[in-house]
Amino acid sequence: MNIFQVLLVQPLTNGLMLFYRILGQNLGVAILGFSLFLIFILRPLTKPYLNSMKRIKELEPEVSKLKKKYLGDKMGFSKAQADLYKERKINPAAGCLPYLLQFAVLIALFNVFTTALAGDGNAMVKVNRLLYPALRFDQNQVLNTKFLYLDVSEPDKFNVPGIPFALPGLFLILATVAQFLSVKITTPYISVEQKVAKSTKSDTDDMQVSMQKSMIYTLPLMTLFFGLSFPSGLALYWLVFSIVSVWQQVLMSGWGSLTPFVTRLGLMKLATKQ
Repeated sequence: MNIFQVLLVQPLTNGLMLFYRILGQNLGVAILGFSLFLIFILRPLTKPYLNSMKRIKELEPEVSKLKKKYLGDKMGFSKAQADLYKERKINPAAGCLPYLLQFAVLIALFNVFTTALAGDGNAMVKVNRLLYPALRFDQNQVLNTKFLYLDVSEPDKFNVPGIPFALPGLFLILATVAQFLSVKITTPYISVEQKVAKSTKSDTDDMQVSMQKSMIYTLPLMTLFFGLSFPSGLALYWLVFSIVSVWQQVLMSGWGSLTPFVTRLGLMKLATKQ
């Protein structure tokens, strides 16, 4: 095994299989339990990121003024913005580790599903290679991958007669919607950026606005696209993390770009909750 497998894939795989043993030997339930456990232990690392994003949001009017002041001077603006963040003791990169670890878990799960659960007669041998001695299974044991209507080792999709392509299942749709909300809620400055872009007539500002808009739709579409090919256990994991991410963001800094929509629904109190 390479160093990535030893430091990340192997420990995370063992953690998942520990929850598999504890929670009734069901891989779907184990994914839910392990995801919630990771969210809990990563909370102390996630909080600095959320606090940083909240403070950056509060500084947006000042950042917009800097954009106007340094129109056409990208280097000058970058330095002024960095100085402003330093003066207010804000680190935009604070708390990135938990989100990087989320992708590490995703890779670990992908490794389990694509290699260990491959239907070639050696599934448990491959699983045991990743497990510590105390957690290894009997070679003849078969992992229970059934969860509700899902087989978490297979994509969450179904075919309809007359339609030449597969349609996404419920959990994949929910994961896509949750991903959309997660991205939408963390991009609260688009309307402000649009105003600045119009007033400054800067190509950089226009590009930034376009990138923000595209990310709102690109990431959910990627979730949907890959979810049609990858094991549904990955969609289940991503659904849990996206829902909790939305909840944490709402508690820390409100509904972001969803505020107008939430307000129209009469949920103004939640929309303004800090």
